[in-house]
Amino acid sequence: MESVLLVAPITALEFVGDYLLSGEGPCVTVYSLKETCKNPKKICQNVLKGYAVHGIKLCSYAPSQDKDALFCVFGSKGLIILQLIFNDQDLGLSRVGDLRELHDWIWDVQWIRANAETTSYLGLALGHNSVALYDYGNGSVLKEIHCAEKCILYSAHFWGESWEELVLVSGTVFNQLVIWCPADKTNAEGRVEPKQRISGHDGVIFSIFYEKRRGFLASASDDRSIRIWDVGDLAVDSKKVQCLRVLYGHQSRVWSVKLLHDRVVSIGEDSACIVWDYNGDIVHNFQGHKGRGIRAVAVKDQVGLVATGGADSGIRLWQITKGQSFQSNSLWALNFCSSHCTGSPKAIAMVDTSSLVVMTDLGSIYTYDLVNKEWSFVLDDEDYASYSLLEVCKSPSGAMCAIGNISGSIKVFPLCSGHGCENIKLYQGKVHSLTWVPHLLQDTDTYSLFSSGPDGIMVWIEVRCVSGHIRYAVEKGRFLLPACKQRWHTCVAFLPQEDFIVVGDRRGSLMLFSTRVDSIHHDEDNSTKCIDLGSACVDSEGGSHSHSVPNSKDCAAAPLSILFGVHGKLGVKSLSCHDGFVYSTGRDGLYRQLKVAGGQLIMLRKQKSCKGMEWIERLSFATDGNLLVLGFHATNFVVWSMRTNEKIHCVPCGGGHRSWSYVDEEDSALFAYIKSGDIFVYQSHPTEGPRSVLKEPMHGREFTCVRYAGTGKASNNESVHILITSSEDTTVNIFAFNEISKHVQQLANLSDHLSSVKTLATSHLQHGGRGFSTVLFTAGGRAQVECYRVQLSQKRGEANLSCHVIHLASHRLDEHWDRMKNKHRTLKMDPETRYMSVVAITEESYVSRRTGSPYVFLAAACSDGSVRFFVMCENTRRLMLAAESFYHQRCVLKVEKLVKKHSDQQRVLLCSAATDGRIAFWDITGTMNEVLKVLESEPVDFQPVDLRSPCFTVSAHQCGINSLHIRETKRGHHVMASGGDDNTIHVCLLSVDQPSDVDSKPCIQLLQTFSIPGAHSAHVTGLRILRDDLLASASVDQRLNLWAIGDKNLRHLRTKFCHVPDVSELDCWMNEGEKGHLYVLCGQGLEIIHSTTSSSHCRMSQ
Repeated sequence: MESVLLVAPITALEFVGDYLLSGEGPCVTVYSLKETCKNPKKICQNVLKGYAVHGIKLCSYAPSQDKDALFCVFGSKGLIILQLIFNDQDLGLSRVGDLRELHDWIWDVQWIRANAETTSYLGLALGHNSVALYDYGNGSVLKEIHCAEKCILYSAHFWGESWEELVLVSGTVFNQLVIWCPADKTNAEGRVEPKQRISGHDGVIFSIFYEKRRGFLASASDDRSIRIWDVGDLAVDSKKVQCLRVLYGHQSRVWSVKLLHDRVVSIGEDSACIVWDYNGDIVHNFQGHKGRGIRAVAVKDQVGLVATGGADSGIRLWQITKGQSFQSNSLWALNFCSSHCTGSPKAIAMVDTSSLVVMTDLGSIYTYDLVNKEWSFVLDDEDYASYSLLEVCKSPSGAMCAIGNISGSIKVFPLCSGHGCENIKLYQGKVHSLTWVPHLLQDTDTYSLFSSGPDGIMVWIEVRCVSGHIRYAVEKGRFLLPACKQRWHTCVAFLPQEDFIVVGDRRGSLMLFSTRVDSIHHDEDNSTKCIDLGSACVDSEGGSHSHSVPNSKDCAAAPLSILFGVHGKLGVKSLSCHDGFVYSTGRDGLYRQLKVAGGQLIMLRKQKSCKGMEWIERLSFATDGNLLVLGFHATNFVVWSMRTNEKIHCVPCGGGHRSWSYVDEEDSALFAYIKSGDIFVYQSHPTEGPRSVLKEPMHGREFTCVRYAGTGKASNNESVHILITSSEDTTVNIFAFNEISKHVQQLANLSDHLSSVKTLATSHLQHGGRGFSTVLFTAGGRAQVECYRVQLSQKRGEANLSCHVIHLASHRLDEHWDRMKNKHRTLKMDPETRYMSVVAITEESYVSRRTGSPYVFLAAACSDGSVRFFVMCENTRRLMLAAESFYHQRCVLKVEKLVKKHSDQQRVLLCSAATDGRIAFWDITGTMNEVLKVLESEPVDFQPVDLRSPCFTVSAHQCGINSLHIRETKRGHHVMASGGDDNTIHVCLLSVDQPSDVDSKPCIQLLQTFSIPGAHSAHVTGLRILRDDLLASASVDQRLNLWAIGDKNLRHLRTKFCHVPDVSELDCWMNEGEKGHLYVLCGQGLEIIHSTTSSSHCRMSQ
């Protein structure tokens, strides 16, 4: 058995030239920092076997003629010397000696010169405050010196290049720093007395770093502080130590600290990397990792580059040096009042990153050149004073501006000249909104303008401007918005290659309209007509003209489809089309993905961006695949990156209830806003630098469940395995793993749960075309179940798989009982109820007669002692509680299904296992039929039925059952295996006989049963019956065992130590093209193991 993929926390980092060394579990991985490198991961080797990498120490004084890098990797009690070999086009990683195991934990390593030219010794700081002199040439410890301070260490830091100069600063369990020299004279006990003891921290010390040039020592502690000490030169006699700074900025424990020539860098459990100056002020606060903290940090001081590795298995790069930073940001005021412009700024709009349009409360329009810092007057109209709307649109041929007033008039003009304006009288009341909308089918000289007035009338006007002159303005159509209090549109988007527009309104609704002329305008029999504004728009003088359009509802087209109030009462903010889908954003803090099918808007899924962002203004799809979310977090304007999980920009503008505008281009981003009667501009200039995300993160906390979804094909016809994982961090990840290239591609992230996601279930795969799809159920805390349709496909010409997720339905017990109004007058739901396990039941015979859509049933094991049964119909997108039973009266941990087919009949049985070690069998065939009959009658109020009592029980374990699996044998029997907290594996052989009467219970006979006590040394948390004669088991003891199933026992075949602590789940599947299986384990990380086990190995046990 061999490990083919390991996803583990990053525990060590070190820069080597243009490469970064990373410690991931027992493996050392080499990443390239070069921008031209498409795949940064170059080498990955398991070097410490069963130990996790704790540190990497580079030899800084290797022989000058040798350009290769020599470094030491250590962790726990293991130590190995490696060499990174630089070839012309490739890299190599070789071992200098074998892995050595010491008698104590290694906290730090220091390279020690043997003479002026070579080095073959290492100083090792050990866990009980001792230093060992280690000869890595022959792999032996020459001597070990103990400190007189007898204690256990939490950290240690060496200084000095020779044994005589070597100084160790120890972080003790007593919250002290102890400074001592191993080469000093020993006392009567053979121990060395400390030179200094430094106290001040209120918690244990996790990290120590010494900076010789300043004579500063830094320590990071459990008390959330960093302390800077003035200790002078550690190599000479000690001086009186003074605490210079106490730095508080982390919200949790501080794991590590580094001292640079002008900065202090620290990382902590709060997932923050903070950069300080020596005055104690925070210069940067980088937050891009998920979950439980940053575990490792490395600094390249000469270029100001910081690398961080997190518990989320991600690696990030941050720039901290001025002049070479990724972004140079500035914020300044335009001083509008002192610019000889009349009035106060009332509305602003950005044309591009070099031009800004301002409208005053007196009806004046000005432009500002951000390059030359000059104001220019455009026009002045008193009719647009006090109340006015301002909208600007730019195309390659120029820019157009539109303003609307309180009397229903709209003025349209090119920005290059205020002359040749077009005045249009559209309404008898005020213009509520104006929107320029680009159309892919229009040429660069044609613009589409949408306006809303009283009574929900939205008018579409097409404007053509050539060489700075308006040629015509034609009304293309009228649309009637649904009745509501605030009845005007907020955004419009054309659907590419289709005759539809999608409209969002102030009430939060989304509408679909047809743009076909025959569907908008009717003939004269209906007493309506289309009014063309272009017949007398512009004369040879280019003067201004006015036109009046009757305000009539008769010629307004009604929406084809309405999703009422999907974004709440505060309105829809933007609509955009990307990759065949429609995306909407709103002030409910969500953005939604939709599609148009059959002339109807269909909601696919909704997503949040970051915690606290309740106002999402719009989405920006970057060319590199990143999704940027623009919105407001409290009073700050924020640009949030969904890929890197961080704020790209954050501007304290005071909130979105003011006129503001944002525009970004490849080389710059600019945000302007009005505040305190002036205009402020924030500008950012991104520059070249290494990639900010070197390795994509996974989950921020422990994995709780993993499921194999299927295998697809990449563009090169290589097999790609699709896995779905859930976590305590409330998210679900869908990712693809290529076994040949070892590449992991994250396909989707689902974040609809309020609490931890405990368990997953998938239905049967549906293959079609170049992909497949499945129904996914996710369940966990707060008694919440979410249901999705996951579609995976391989597009022609694209290397990677694409994944589209459709949210089908959701269910929460608290909402269910609120709807039922507690009719039974008993408390049916504990607010702390969790779903511990779920299993999907999909059979072809259960199909809706009305819709033709198959029903999918879901059984759930609940922490409140119940077994619940749900039913979901994909067409109606409803997930309903169908049945339940409180038979167990204690926490139910696992559920599994058992399907017995005979002739044209089948029996569906449900198996549930609880904390008392008992397994119950339920015949749910009659329950499913009863539920289907009720659903076909379209009930308004569906009442859950009773699951009745189980038909058979087995007492398998002395305590809780953590794993359960059932498989049908070739003889028609069923093998059931279970693993529990008692470290035992229990195996049963069952016979299920179907009665002739459908309403009668099946006869279940226990043909054979046996247990293997002590099968593992800890709880058995994963079991899979791979064949009739082969069983796989996983445990918290970090071991994957294979067993041959015999008549009366299990025979152990082999064991693989895995590098995932606290294993919570196991899943297996056959490896296509090769004999054997792939096993995936999850816990505090994830590992995939490949094994080839032939049937001959198992037959030997028979």
